Amino acid sequence: MPHFAVTAVGADRPGIVAAVTGVFVEHGCNLDDCSMTILRGHFAMMIVVDAPARLDADALEQALATPAAAYDLVLAVRAIDDERPPSPSGDAWNVAVYGADRPGIVHRVTSLLAAEGANVVDLSTRVIGPADRPVYAMLLDVTLPSGGTGDDLRARLDALAKELGVECSLHPSEADIL
Repeated sequence: MPHFAVTAVGADRPGIVAAVTGVFVEHGCNLDDCSMTILRGHFAMMIVVDAPARLDADALEQALATPAAAYDLVLAVRAIDDERPPSPSGDAWNVAVYGADRPGIVHRVTSLLAAEGANVVDLSTRVIGPADRPVYAMLLDVTLPSGGTGDDLRARLDALAKELGVECSLHPSEADIL
């Protein structure tokens, strides 16, 4: 069965998810993986769809044109390999960063993680708190190479946090949920 990556972005409104997933049901598709969120009032979704062999990317994108137009979505469908590429193995850890917002925080933290062999598997950022004292919050789920304690990485993150003027924590992921 072919697999497709479907992305959509538009102003948040009730009914977007129902309209898009309704097309999938009508065409015999199943959702494999999906992530949907609201970013500054804009709805964003990324979905991996398992489709029947008779359906190609162009036909699925054409079928999604109706909800895309109705909800003013920028939508794209792309064929992806049926075989799942192996994910880097390792241990699940969580990284949290809090502090004053400034350009480059995501880049600097993820660059440090990459240099340490960490794979970022999920990343969320938000500006939280009152308007007169906003706080930038970044939460990352990462996979560290197997067998490490995280002590070396924690020391490097602490040094970077000091340089950036933020607080940073690293701990093993203990949650066994999505």
